[in-house]
Amino acid sequence: MPKLAANLTMLFNEVPFMERFQKASNVGFQGVEFLFPYAFSADDIKQKLDHYQLDLVLNNLPAGDWDAGERGIACLPGRVEEFRSGVAKAIEYAQILGTPQLNCLAGKAPAGVDPKILRETFISNLQFAANELQKENIRLLIEPINTFDIPGFFLSKTQQAIEIIDEVNSSNLFVQYDIYHAQRMEGELANTIEKYLSKIAHIQLADNPGRNEPGTGEINYSYLFKLIDRLGYQGWIGCEYKPLSNTESGLGWIRSI
Repeated sequence: MPKLAANLTMLFNEVPFMERFQKASNVGFQGVEFLFPYAFSADDIKQKLDHYQLDLVLNNLPAGDWDAGERGIACLPGRVEEFRSGVAKAIEYAQILGTPQLNCLAGKAPAGVDPKILRETFISNLQFAANELQKENIRLLIEPINTFDIPGFFLSKTQQAIEIIDEVNSSNLFVQYDIYHAQRMEGELANTIEKYLSKIAHIQLADNPGRNEPGTGEINYSYLFKLIDRLGYQGWIGCEYKPLSNTESGLGWIRSI
């Protein structure tokens, strides 16, 4: 059975963030992930992880003004210094929290900017971040995100991510493969996972439609989990879904896999 991590941004969101670590531990999760730790003290988060014996398996680099609708700045010309400062801040947190990998959100393509310039900016930023993180033994990930949920998101398909990884030409850049986003944009889940598994360092899940827990939609998670096990995937799978009712009552899917 795959190792499952609770996404604390999506799960247990009925309680304050710092109380979600206990919730995740109480229902049996051994790993957690979340969008960002930067609004909280790294030492305080570390205390929660240690107390509840949880691994932090992933969080994101700073991604601009999230509350204003930004979803990453890595492709944005004119924000390079901000991006680099964010890499330094993320490394500081990761060193305290023991985070083994950080996800870089590409951001939304601004209107009127040449896509070639956006791509060049993204690739240059990834080359910088991959190198800086490699010095600290931290993996860098990029995540294709569907353009129905986030219109204009620059990185939206697996093949696009692979082409960018090839161009960055770093041994420290991988795909964060979100099954929900991939289903919405391209389907072909099993074949894609098998084809690119060596480039996939982290997987996330939610069902479609609705982005709720497995078993509520069209994706055959029983089949996918067996495939992932058979292929020998050693990483975590992040449970990044919106509970249909509440998290605890919606965890029955885990027992069925």
